[in-house]
Amino acid sequence: MGIDEKLGASIPLDLVLKAEDGTAVTLRSLINKPTILTLNYFRCAGICTPQLGGVAEVLNRTQAIPGQDLQVLTVSFDERDEPEVAAQKRTNYLAEITRPFPPAAWRFLTGPAATTRALADAVGFKFKRQNDDFIHAAAIIFISPEGRVTRYMYGTSYLPADVQLAAQEAARGEAQPTINKFLKFCFSYDPAGRRYVLNTTSIGAIVILLAAGVFLLAVVRRGRKDKTKTEENA
Repeated sequence: MGIDEKLGASIPLDLVLKAEDGTAVTLRSLINKPTILTLNYFRCAGICTPQLGGVAEVLNRTQAIPGQDLQVLTVSFDERDEPEVAAQKRTNYLAEITRPFPPAAWRFLTGPAATTRALADAVGFKFKRQNDDFIHAAAIIFISPEGRVTRYMYGTSYLPADVQLAAQEAARGEAQPTINKFLKFCFSYDPAGRRYVLNTTSIGAIVILLAAGVFLLAVVRRGRKDKTKTEENA
């Protein structure tokens, strides 16, 4: 499970989801400014909690003004999640915001499996059901006011300056490569432990290739030196 980045792709803005009070809303009616999209499920006891906590933390610290410079949409991809649960989650995480914060700047949405799957597919977010839980990655995805994917940030904690810059890029509709994309190569998600772990196989392969390259370069250089000495002695 992971993420297939789709920078510059448009999300289906006409998808209909349920707001916290159960009313139907379209993404088009909600996305009118730079938007951070998170895909989670509300019964998650693993990576979702630290990720959403990380979002709350960075909202407290960033200089970007919530509700003006950016907003957050958290969408559950578990069709069993109901608006009442979404409303409670929203209340819980808004309580972690210690700065002036308009509640409308962070929405928690639910919907049918086909609808949330369509949204996840549009942004390349992959998840798999395993018994009563799901295996999935953790990332925040920046969406422009026009509904285009502009940036991915991985993990459960985010730098305020990075979020502010990504929001500005989203406002301009600029899709930028993920600076920390290398983390996907160096780290992999452990579904059993529900955390990211160092990918020793990938890193080991890099070390071996670098070592082989250094050894080959040394052999070539030594061979040239020996040839030069032989020619000088001839």
